[in-house]
Amino acid sequence: MYLMTATRSGVSAKELERQLGVTYKTAWRMAHQIRLLMAGNGEKLKGVVEADETYIGGIRRGGKRGRGSENKTPVVGILERGGNVIAKVADNVKTKTVMPNIEANVEKGATVCTDELWSYNPINREGYKHLRVKHGAREYVRGIAHTNSIEGFWSQLKRSISGTHVWVSKKHLQNYVNEFAFRYNQRNSLNPMFETMLANV
Repeated sequence: MYLMTATRSGVSAKELERQLGVTYKTAWRMAHQIRLLMAGNGEKLKGVVEADETYIGGIRRGGKRGRGSENKTPVVGILERGGNVIAKVADNVKTKTVMPNIEANVEKGATVCTDELWSYNPINREGYKHLRVKHGAREYVRGIAHTNSIEGFWSQLKRSISGTHVWVSKKHLQNYVNEFAFRYNQRNSLNPMFETMLANV
């Protein structure tokens, strides 16, 4: 558990195998059991919140990148400015997927910042203030409207997966997403991550 909390980029099962002197199968199972302790069930997000989506997976040569790519798994996320992030593996980024996630995890009355993806169109009528930036028109910041914070989280998540784990399956991706969301959410905590995770045992 300490090894899993002592690094920003995570620990691969091969590294646990080497450090602990166990088989790879045992190390892999231990890592996944520890990740279960990192699944968060915190309070609803409030204030200014960013909502965005990303895609995790390898790039097929000659294939489409980003939205619509056949070999990538969508992950939808919401992040409170200066607060926590909640990220969920999804089947798609349609309205019926992103809106229930926002309504379940964001307090009514919050300001929700997104890009121009049409799936976010109902945000205003669901009791939130909706601010948009138009990435397609090269608009990335307009006053408090931007998604830079959550995009920074996506960047860290992708770098850590590709650098530490190389590749993860869709079946287990949520566990890895939970791990990195847990690290992000503990960044300002005065309690060591190890102690926080022990409390979840």
